[in-house]
Amino acid sequence: MGLITAADLPGSVPVFPLPGALMLPRARLPLHIFEPRYLAMLDDTLKTPHRLIGMVQPLEEGGGIRAQNDEGCQGLHRIGCAGRLSAFSETEDGRYMITLSGISRFRITGMVDGFSPYLRADVDWSGYERDLGPVEHDPEFDRGCFLDQLRRFFGARELSADWDSLEQAEDELLINSLSMLCPFDTEEKQALLEAKTLAERRRTLTTLIDFALRRGDGEDVLQ
Repeated sequence: MGLITAADLPGSVPVFPLPGALMLPRARLPLHIFEPRYLAMLDDTLKTPHRLIGMVQPLEEGGGIRAQNDEGCQGLHRIGCAGRLSAFSETEDGRYMITLSGISRFRITGMVDGFSPYLRADVDWSGYERDLGPVEHDPEFDRGCFLDQLRRFFGARELSADWDSLEQAEDELLINSLSMLCPFDTEEKQALLEAKTLAERRRTLTTLIDFALRRGDGEDVLQ
C-alpha cells in the first residue's frame, strides 16, 4: 500500500493503551508484542487494507473515555495517534517485533462493542489534516540554543549522544524523536501529542526539559 490519504482512514481502529509510548505523525515507533490479546490484534490488523493501530495513553484517574476490557474498567485519553504496521518479525517463541509508522492523530468518539480480546474505538480524524501532509518545519527554531539546553539535560544525567546527527537532523525528526524518547510522564507525553504544530511541540518540549533541569531529578533521560 502506498501513501495513506484521508479517504483511506477507517471509522474505527484497534487501540493499544501503552503508558509512555508516544506515537507521532511521520515518526517510527518500535514495539515488542507478546501478550495474547495484542498478538490477536496484530493478526487482525494484518488482514486490513490500512494496517493501522491506534496508540493511546491510559488515564490513571478520572476523565477520558471509559471502556471495559478483561482487566476491568480502564480510562483512555481521547486523543491518540494511529500508526501503520510497516515492519514486523516473529521470534522463535511466537512473539513479534514490530514498527509502526505514524500516520495521523484522531479523537476517540466511542468504544466498539464486540468480542475481541483487545479494545477498538470509533474515531474522528477531522482537525488533523496536516498530519497527512508534508514534513513540518519550525522557522523560529533556535537550534543552537535548544541543543545547548539539551546538552545540559544529557550532561546532568551522564548520557552520551550523537551530537553531529542531532545538529544535522531536520526540525521535525529532531523534535519528534526527542518527544518520543524522553521519559516524561503520561500527561506530559499527552501534551506533546496534542501540540497543534511542530513549533508548539518544540515549545512544549523545551518547557519540559527546562522543568526537568530545574527539578534536578536523577532519573534516566532516555528509555
